[in-house]
Amino acid sequence: MHIVQPALSVQIRALEEELGAALFERSTRRVALTDAGRLLLGEAQRTIEQAERTKSLIQRAARGETGIVRIGFVGNALASARLSEDLGAFHDAWPNVVLDLQEMMPAEQQEAILAGRLDIGYCSTFGVPFDARLAVRTLGRWPWYVALGARHPLARQPSLDVSALMDESFIVYAAEGDDEGQLAILRQILGKEPRIAHRMSSMLSMLAVTAAGLGVTLAPEPISHMTLPNVVFRELLGDVPKSDLVVITRAGGEWGPIQRYLEMLDEGNQA
Repeated sequence: MHIVQPALSVQIRALEEELGAALFERSTRRVALTDAGRLLLGEAQRTIEQAERTKSLIQRAARGETGIVRIGFVGNALASARLSEDLGAFHDAWPNVVLDLQEMMPAEQQEAILAGRLDIGYCSTFGVPFDARLAVRTLGRWPWYVALGARHPLARQPSLDVSALMDESFIVYAAEGDDEGQLAILRQILGKEPRIAHRMSSMLSMLAVTAAGLGVTLAPEPISHMTLPNVVFRELLGDVPKSDLVVITRAGGEWGPIQRYLEMLDEGNQA
């Protein structure tokens, strides 16, 4: 124990006084544990074992081997296959980490990440600025397509020029009533204030209204690979901005499995 016997005796007596019970039976022939001493020994051994398990768990979590990563996503991330590819790659590398997925709109993702309820968010930018407390990584950039009802006159054309959309009524993305992001893109593309027919809170609801012929919708190119009844997608020609897919996280402070996930994303972007 690397301690002299008198000092050890002093520590034992102090512990007995603190506990209010004798821990040893002492005689001239031997020293043995009392019932209280045997009880303390068993509890102490379990405490040490639990402390070692806790130490091992924290060390494994710090290395990213265990734990949980809470991920929010929008439909564009799923349609582009980027989300599923990232999830598969991370699970192959760190199979003991739990991946908790939640479909959430971009504004909800920002709020949840800043509140600590979410770790990582996959979302489209739609030209909306992000909170300065968030780190933003761009994962992909795609052209905009136009979604139309199958009976729309423009659906007969293989691609569409911006000029063909000047008099169209648009269905825009407006999660939580905020449509400014996509409106800014439409203004940039058309060079004028767009005519808005409907404001919807999700891409699927936008496409449902489009299928009914109640307007046209801008959609990132990955969405065009979806097969939906009564909806066709046409490439938008001309000098138009791209649609970005980004990952957002809290700026700084990542550790363990979250850090491993972000490192995987950074390596994928460099490849």
